[in-house]
Amino acid sequence: MDFPASTPPLLWRHTPEPVPYETALSRMQADVADIGQGGPERVWLLEHPPLYTAGSSAKDADLRDPARLPIFRTGRGGQWTYHGPGQRIAYVMLDLNRRHGTVPARDLHGYVEGLERWLIAVLAEFGVRGERRPGRVGVWVVDRRTGAEAKIAALGVRVSRWISWHGIALNVSPNLEDYGGIVPCGIRAFGVTSLRAQGVEATLEEVDRVLRGGFAQIFGV
Repeated sequence: MDFPASTPPLLWRHTPEPVPYETALSRMQADVADIGQGGPERVWLLEHPPLYTAGSSAKDADLRDPARLPIFRTGRGGQWTYHGPGQRIAYVMLDLNRRHGTVPARDLHGYVEGLERWLIAVLAEFGVRGERRPGRVGVWVVDRRTGAEAKIAALGVRVSRWISWHGIALNVSPNLEDYGGIVPCGIRAFGVTSLRAQGVEATLEEVDRVLRGGFAQIFGV
């Protein structure tokens, strides 16, 4: 099915060096304001230096090691997560007042599901089967090392006047030991993994190409 292009066109931004978290927040806020005035929608591909972020549902008890890394509390949905080098972050800023491909207008659940389907399609290109789980936001795989479920991609979304910001974090080759300072997403029963841990030696640039190639299939832009 063909979908009309976004007007103005979608803007892809890539920052190769790690972006401080406060800098990213300020830039997203400015971008969201611009989109609200008719500016182009954006997807921003980046990494952060090692840090923890707390979403609106984060519990203090799930912060296991407060001194391990810098901590940032943010207005996105979700709980605790880790960001760091080797993790591809895509901050997705779309005007959800209108339909985007398979995602209806003003449908937050549909938007989150669209992000998950996008990630699952990306993983499939690398031979990894990603899955959604009822009651657990994000994308999950069966870890080849343990045979247990593990989270390979996290989502954290915020919407301001139906313009989305924040987005997804896909573990390509991060230091998984840094997750030890938190209970990721408040889920104690399952671990975290990465493409590298699943035997896929992909670069961030290779992942970016697949992310960009699959975006329009879900969101029509």
